[in-house]
Amino acid sequence: MKPYPLLFQPEMKERVWGGRALEQFGLKLPEGPIGEGWMIGDHPNGTTKVVNGELAGLGLNEIREQYGKAFFGSKGFSEKNGRFPLLIKLLDCQDDLSVQVHPNDHYDRLPEGELGKTEMWYVLDAKPGAKIIYGLNDGVTREQLAQAIEEDRIMDCLHEVSVTAGDSFYIPAGTVHALGAGIIVAEIQQNSDSTYRLYDYNRKGLDGKPRELHIEDSLNVIAYEGSGSTFMKTDLASSNEWLTLANSPFFITEKGKVEQEWKLQTTGESFVIHIICDGTGTIQWADGEQPAKTGECYLIPANLGSYTLTGSMTVLRSYLP
Repeated sequence: MKPYPLLFQPEMKERVWGGRALEQFGLKLPEGPIGEGWMIGDHPNGTTKVVNGELAGLGLNEIREQYGKAFFGSKGFSEKNGRFPLLIKLLDCQDDLSVQVHPNDHYDRLPEGELGKTEMWYVLDAKPGAKIIYGLNDGVTREQLAQAIEEDRIMDCLHEVSVTAGDSFYIPAGTVHALGAGIIVAEIQQNSDSTYRLYDYNRKGLDGKPRELHIEDSLNVIAYEGSGSTFMKTDLASSNEWLTLANSPFFITEKGKVEQEWKLQTTGESFVIHIICDGTGTIQWADGEQPAKTGECYLIPANLGSYTLTGSMTVLRSYLP
């Protein structure tokens, strides 16, 4: 089996805060408010299937089972559960998300086999005035936060940041956060679906009932002394150069702009994921060529070797450290 760039059928997730904006990427959405497109996933709650080439129809889990380290690389598996280690999403936030926090791999109340969740966001689009919640205000303690929750004034403890397209946010486990209304992001994260909600604006879920909160778990996993979260503007000075957006123990993510042929190379240690943020172009390799456009997410097998990006497009590159 000769390796080639893999494109997947996204798994769409209905969310009370979602909308229809992912249609702008040419994606077909089911009815309802769609908040998440799981673009590349190998999780019990969503496994994507290949839509191009010889492997079309196979799930990412089946590719893992059949082609293993050849495609994913020697580092390309979670040590905890053996699955593909990352989950790639596009998020459409038409309303505010719940205020939430994620555990790390070592939290003892995680379901068996579930990972913690360190993640990052790259803002693809943001309406004027859009904001996110990004961490606690300086000096807030567990006791102060618990009291604020009890008195229904949690927002007094939370740090807000205005966002524009091109902003990048690194969100290690333990960081309190929430995307605000009017934002579309690409999300690179550990392969986890573990979210603890601190606050949800007293709204009802899709079933008409208040959504569950996880106050005790949230208070347990928050990094009160700081989680190592960072954010940055990502303007690029030139093409065919990588700007590092996140350098975590779980993934490295970089941004680059293609304006001429850009020759790249995989290694035997890790797959590469490319998210096309804007523009169009191609991915070329020894045995073929794949057109690429905005919103598409490609898994480049570790054993592909040399490949070339062409066209005019902004891309994210993620791989394992």
